Amino acid sequence: MNTEILGIITMFAITLVIGIFLGKYIANIYGYKKTFLDKIFQPIENLIYKISGINPNKQMTWKQNMFAMLTINLVWFIIGFFILLNQSWLPLNPDGNQNMSPDLAFNTAISFLVNCNLQHYSGETGVSYLSQLYLMFLQFVTAATGMAAMAVLFKAFKDKTTTELGNFYDFFTKSMIRILIPISIVVAFILSANGTPMTFEGKDHITTLEGQKADVSRGPAAAFVAIKHLGTNGGGFFGANSAHPLENPNYLTNMTEMVTQMIIPFALVFALGFYLKKRKLSWTIFTVMTIGFLALTTPTIINETHGNPLITQMGTDNHLGAMEGKEIRFGSAASAYWSIATTVISTGSVNAMHDSMMPLSGMNQMLAMMINCFYGGCGVGILNYFIFIILAVFISGLMVGRTPEFMGKKIEAKEMKIAMIVALFHPFLILVGTALTAYFPEFGAKTLNNPGFHGFSEILYEFTSSSANNGSGFEGLGDNTPWWNISTGIVLLFSRFIPIIGPIAIAGCLAQKKYIPESSGTLKTDTATFGFMTLAVILLIAALSFFPALTLGPIAEQIQSFSK
Repeated sequence: MNTEILGIITMFAITLVIGIFLGKYIANIYGYKKTFLDKIFQPIENLIYKISGINPNKQMTWKQNMFAMLTINLVWFIIGFFILLNQSWLPLNPDGNQNMSPDLAFNTAISFLVNCNLQHYSGETGVSYLSQLYLMFLQFVTAATGMAAMAVLFKAFKDKTTTELGNFYDFFTKSMIRILIPISIVVAFILSANGTPMTFEGKDHITTLEGQKADVSRGPAAAFVAIKHLGTNGGGFFGANSAHPLENPNYLTNMTEMVTQMIIPFALVFALGFYLKKRKLSWTIFTVMTIGFLALTTPTIINETHGNPLITQMGTDNHLGAMEGKEIRFGSAASAYWSIATTVISTGSVNAMHDSMMPLSGMNQMLAMMINCFYGGCGVGILNYFIFIILAVFISGLMVGRTPEFMGKKIEAKEMKIAMIVALFHPFLILVGTALTAYFPEFGAKTLNNPGFHGFSEILYEFTSSSANNGSGFEGLGDNTPWWNISTGIVLLFSRFIPIIGPIAIAGCLAQKKYIPESSGTLKTDTATFGFMTLAVILLIAALSFFPALTLGPIAEQIQSFSK
């Protein structure tokens, strides 16, 4: 067990070291500073700009940046929807997988477009290789979209007073060419070298050790798995996701995928400090996020490594921990660590079945998504945290009698209204969707394999995962129905773009305001005190919004299970 804990500490430490150096590199890219890779990437970018007619030097307002983001995303959705509806007769379909139904294609196209990758199908049988390749493309562009939006936020606070907030297409292209594609190639090489398939051949026909014939699905999985983690996407090439032995063959690949999915969220926090020359602020933010992460991770690891005491009372050897739904090659500790990392970040990939974990572990996974700002996804993690900074600044200013200010700009009624809409819209989508589904049996009860408290948790988890753009699930739920596909698809759309547009709108409004030099009366936002205040605001909103629902689900299940 000590070895397992050492592995977790090692993974976190490696991620932190890479994140700091990568953060400086990203800050230089968005700050248009020279990097050692300019000679390689600049010609590629220039070619893309020439072919597409993009002028990377044209500055945009925040509204123009958001319009560019929304229009290009609409185009990608239409293309994806068409491919999924017609994949049976399109090329690269050696296994003869059939077309998706319209509601499933709607859900899948939106899900991969918005960085959620909620999968109501199984990868081996649900999509063709062409569809997999397009979904892989979406995993690149959705990560780059979030990073480009975050770069606009950075730009808003770099200049004292401005309406020129960079160029979305330029930030997007740089994110793809200079960050996502090169790192994905390295990760895909590691995975392929360890047994993850990278081929366009159809199913492999093998004979098992028992002499039985079996068809083993394969495909261009290594490239898909690399960007699914680097871009905090999470969609599985195979139905079992990273619990599948071909997606995640051994402990080395498990560490590689774990580090890969966390490095950009870590790096972007440090990139903020390097870009704005406020490294103390970035460390304050990172510390708050890490405290929240550890507060969820530690009890989950304890729960899973100790296992279910009722099983121990039956005389069963339980020293490996709660191993139901877990892979022996990873163990209970590394699986528990992954489960919180993948839900704190918006990755949503799994190397164990969350539905089989202890009730309070499931609660922590849901809390990670409900809070949705500890590290977070590519770019959007910073945007979500920014909303809580605005709320904390305003509340703190009222408490100490100072004018609410952030980065030399006054926080006024307009910014607060937008921040409150964004902060409350997340629980609104989760709780309303859960309530409607639980109320109508044909939508909820008839799609459940588990009645009672755990069944309610499955419903709550699905809408939480959708609203947090996560994609993981309690898979006892039969979610490939018109209700689940359409309802979660709508939640996915709103929960992706409102939390991006809202913070950028606030940043755009603040960027236009007169800069106020820092004085003795300025509220410091890079101190431990303010960090604690921000954490308190985050937890207060999460507790007030979600505690009743969690009481009806995992908390009640825990009490019921251990009172027998």
